Amino acid sequence: MASERNRQWYFQRAAMYDLLAQYFKYIDPAQYIAYYHKHLHCLNQAIQKMRTNNQLPSVMVQERQQAKVRIFHGSPEAGLVDIYVNGTGILKNFHYKEASSYASLPAGKHQIDIYRAGNRASTLLSRKFIIAAGKSYTIAAAGIALKLKLVVLEGRHEVPAGATKVRFAHLSADAPAVDIAVKNRDAVFSNIAFRQASKYMALTPMTVDLEARIAGTPHVALSIPRMQFQADQAYTLMAVGSIVNEPVLETILIPD
Repeated sequence: MASERNRQWYFQRAAMYDLLAQYFKYIDPAQYIAYYHKHLHCLNQAIQKMRTNNQLPSVMVQERQQAKVRIFHGSPEAGLVDIYVNGTGILKNFHYKEASSYASLPAGKHQIDIYRAGNRASTLLSRKFIIAAGKSYTIAAAGIALKLKLVVLEGRHEVPAGATKVRFAHLSADAPAVDIAVKNRDAVFSNIAFRQASKYMALTPMTVDLEARIAGTPHVALSIPRMQFQADQAYTLMAVGSIVNEPVLETILIPD
């Protein structure tokens, strides 16, 4: 087909211009810029023709049908656990406060089963969760071992250039709802209860002292000193632990 030939021609030209651009990159900046613009033009033309003909490479179709998922172990009583998704063991001897790396899963409904490490006689948690294509999720286990809860947190990794952003997730079963505030100043996240998460808040990159207050009061439940938020990065600040038992209440900052 003519459209197929045109698409291939643009891809070939784009590859050629990219090679020329790389050749001139350090010896003639003006030539580099000129060839790189030609490379982008041909690449955009090829992609436009694919869109016109509803032709996307299979790898792009697959990516659009996938979601990114990671697991976080937020139950202090559960100890080491083994985690299965759709009947397949994906994490063995997984530690409290540990976060896995992201993995791809098809969009749709999935089954997660959590066992004490090395013991598949009975589950600590058996639940289904639903994920959408093109999105990322943190699947967190939280609460006491006998009443383990699943918390599904959708991530939003896009950050304005040079900025940072953070949200707060409450994973401590016996802690009351809290406000997260800059130390001795106003709250930035208000009335976040167990299994809830705030929206993301954009910030200038900084190191700052925070504190968790019992919601609606000035009473500090937990000091959170020296939180460092770097440019071009999104974070989730998670509260885990217990206010009455061991291990004690604490926060963990996890890059998204």
